[in-house]
Amino acid sequence: MSGRHGAPPALREGFEEIYARSLDCVHCGLCLPSCPTYLETGREISSPRGRVYLMRGVAEGRIPLGDVVEEEAFLCLGCRACETACPSGVRYGSMLERLRHELLRAGARRGAAQRAECFALRHVVPHRARLRFAIDLLAIAQRLGLDRLVSRLLPGSLRDATSLLPPVPPRRARAPLPEHVAAEGPRRGRVAFFTGCVMAELFAETNAATVRVLAREGFDVWIPRAQRCCGALQAHAGDAGTAHALARHNLGAFDGEVDAIVTNSAGCGAALRDARDWLPGEGAPFAAKVRDVCEWLDAVGLRAPRGPVRARVCYDDPCHLVHGQRVGAAPRRLLAAVPDLTLVPHDDPGVCCGAAGTYNLTQPAMSRAVLARKITSLAAADPDLVASGNPGCLMQLRAGLARAGLRAEVRHPVEILDASQRAAAASH
Repeated sequence: MSGRHGAPPALREGFEEIYARSLDCVHCGLCLPSCPTYLETGREISSPRGRVYLMRGVAEGRIPLGDVVEEEAFLCLGCRACETACPSGVRYGSMLERLRHELLRAGARRGAAQRAECFALRHVVPHRARLRFAIDLLAIAQRLGLDRLVSRLLPGSLRDATSLLPPVPPRRARAPLPEHVAAEGPRRGRVAFFTGCVMAELFAETNAATVRVLAREGFDVWIPRAQRCCGALQAHAGDAGTAHALARHNLGAFDGEVDAIVTNSAGCGAALRDARDWLPGEGAPFAAKVRDVCEWLDAVGLRAPRGPVRARVCYDDPCHLVHGQRVGAAPRRLLAAVPDLTLVPHDDPGVCCGAAGTYNLTQPAMSRAVLARKITSLAAADPDLVASGNPGCLMQLRAGLARAGLRAEVRHPVEILDASQRAAAASH
């Protein structure tokens, strides 16, 4: 018999790390109630514990790397709620990404849709000019109403996918932010801002609000021109090579003296922090500086005056912030500090909304089922605003609320804080 962290005589090539981490699972089942796909299906195999068993079986050669493993690997949302629930510290997220990488290496997911996804994630999303061109085309289609016309001709799953897209901001609003923005008032330090790819194009105003708030709070903001995509979507899809190459590029782009590398996207923040594992040794100092904007502002304390925002707000946790980075209280404290704002609780704010990167495109049926639970919870709370800190979540929640005919608008917490600071300035 091998020891607890020993290995059997022969492991499947590429599964050594997965096997070692699988040994931390004690099969207690505490992860099951936190897993969205288990809650929907009731199947053990669709739970974290069941998938860990599959991974270990493949590593030991007892289970073939075939259709069942592929189905469960990509049915998982990768929300990492199981990591929060796990008493043994199983690093399920990294195991899942490694499994998907090995599946792709073995020839899985070779259909036309998968090839299109791979092409977009490798050759469009990480390249700013190409992504901007694609978004420009989408903007033209939206202005001419061609997106609605085309969506009526598409099958149901693709039609639902087009409904997720928000209106594209005007091109002038998507112009690159200045490379340097000076602190307002007494200077407290210098931070770098990670703009992200989707955030910069579809949520440009959120990025601008983030920089305004950081500057008002006394920080010089450096926005490196050379930065690229964080690699999160590529890692989730199993393309570890592209994800790690992007991480290495960003290490060079952010090579400067700063107090923190601030991001307003939960998925980006988790991926940037994963540079510690993706690039052993060299990635650790970079990862240690990464902070979500809400985490950073909560840590340094708010200094700028705040005015009233009269609204009832539900905060909904992005999975890769609350589970991937363990940041849950900071956004709520910031929102609670806004005068006249009422934080309204709702059921299970830490459960996934079903966005999960490109999951709502690749697994639309399960994504809709998971989102339905969330929308039911929010409908019961009936807020004016729903706040969340990740672009995929913002799009998913906005689309779900609209389909349900609910009145709530969706905002990033930093947008609400920016509005509060602007209200204070307007009153003087």
